[in-house]
Parts: sequence; structure tokens; C-alpha cells
Amino acid sequence: MGESCLLYYITDRSAFPGDEHTRRQHLLHKIAEGAANGVDYIQLREKDLSARELESLACEAITAIRDNCKPAFGMRRATTELLINSRTDVALAVRAAGVHLPANDLFPQDVRAAWRFRLEADRSECRAEPLIAVSCHSPDEATKAAANRASFAVFAPVFEKKDAKNTYEAKPAGLEALRTACSANLPVLALGGITLENASSCLRAGAAGIAAIRLFQENEISKIVRALRG
Repeated sequence: MGESCLLYYITDRSAFPGDEHTRRQHLLHKIAEGAANGVDYIQLREKDLSARELESLACEAITAIRDNCKPAFGMRRATTELLINSRTDVALAVRAAGVHLPANDLFPQDVRAAWRFRLEADRSECRAEPLIAVSCHSPDEATKAAANRASFAVFAPVFEKKDAKNTYEAKPAGLEALRTACSANLPVLALGGITLENASSCLRAGAAGIAAIRLFQENEISKIVRALRG
């Protein structure tokens, strides 16, 4: 579909079978697989974990990325970036690339202020500017994300999801709304019910890439990457 297609794997260890230790190992294996196959971004989205538990898992995730990241089919760059869902403090503590902000969360400028404070306070080895992804559920929210200088937006849900758990997930926005959102002045990734069969329609609508949980977790990532970037 195109070598320029950005790929964003969003984690959900609860979807794996077994006890907590087993699910965690499954997740770390999948993160390593994503890094080895050139996924651009991985969001650690384990919202049920405490800050300490999340930090521990994030450290292991960064190690998995570092040890497995290598040139792969259609790769745009040599590094997979880890983003932490919502927790700027954890992202700073583990020196992640940045954060993913859910809708109605902090503003990107709040994240940048915390990032600058940490850099100035202890000369941290964190990157100078954080990557900031923002969840958007309407074209207006994508425009707002661009105005607030987010790095990229994740627009969802494009398609209907069978296991929708909230109002946002239950009502698909559709391709026309995605097309309008993609006119915002930042990259917009499509999320929500994405399959290999419908991903191309999202890219034709203007999406810069594809974000997904199950598409990556339930399939061999090398095949997904080849299909989306081939």
C-alpha cells in the first residue's frame, strides 16, 4: 500500500491468555516482534497498572525494542519509538520517546512544560522534544490537535468494532469524517476496526498510517508490515 505508511501498535496485554506473568511475556514478545519488523510507534496502553508497575513494564519494553530493532521491509527509520499512554511522569522516568494523550486529557503544551522542567532540573537524557500523539474522535478534534502542535493524531473509530466498550467505540465515524480530519495540519492515523481488507481505503482517504491493537497482536507482524507497506 506504500512504504510511507506509518504503523502504530497499541498494546493490550489483557487480550493474551494466561496469568499476569504469561500475558506480560506475550506482550514483550509482541513488542520485540514489532520492533524487529519496523513498526514506527508502539503505545504502552496498560491503563490498569500502577505507576510503578507501568514503569517496570516500560523499562522491559524499551529493552525489547532496543535489542530487536533492525532494518525491515519498508522501514522509514532505524528506530521504533515507545510512547506511554497518558503518563508523562512514567515516560520521563524511563526515557520513552513521548506520550499518547487520550481525548480530554492533558494538552500537548502541558506535556512539553513538564518535559522542559525535567530537562532543566536534572539534565535528563530524555529527548529534547517529546513525541505527542493525541486521540481524536472528530475532525474538529484533529484540527485542535494540530493547533496544539501534537506530533500526530489518531482518529477513531473509523469502522465499527464488535467489542466496543464505550460510546466513542460504538459509533463509527466513517471514511468521510476521516478524510476531513486528514485535512488538519498534522499526520492522522486511522484506528478502529482496521483490517488488511479496509486499511487501503483509510490511506486513500488521506490517513498517514494505521494504528491498531488486534491487527498487530493477533497476526504475524512481518506479514502485516509487508501487506501495508508493499
